[in-house]
Amino acid sequence: MSNQAVDVKILGKLTRVNCPSGEEESLQNAAKDLDNRLSELAERTKVTNEVQLLTFAALNICYELHNKNREDDSQQTKLTEKIELLSASLDDALKKVKLEKS
Repeated sequence: MSNQAVDVKILGKLTRVNCPSGEEESLQNAAKDLDNRLSELAERTKVTNEVQLLTFAALNICYELHNKNREDDSQQTKLTEKIELLSASLDDALKKVKLEKS
């Protein structure tokens, strides 16, 4: 897959980044999301240092990602348990049917 150079604007500054072909819109949306987060964070915290803002935003995004992954893992575990219970129930039902036919 080839890459495309895409210009994104974050904190009022234009940056050119490489992006897989066909993913330009997703990258632009991600850049807008980051820019919005940084602007909101700057407003809330009154922090003007860009490095600090970027660090705080990165920490917030990582925190959200870890929480989402933990939720996904928990949901996967619950789903696996339900599937195992359903499989055991089906096995029991099939055994009963076989016994009744014997």
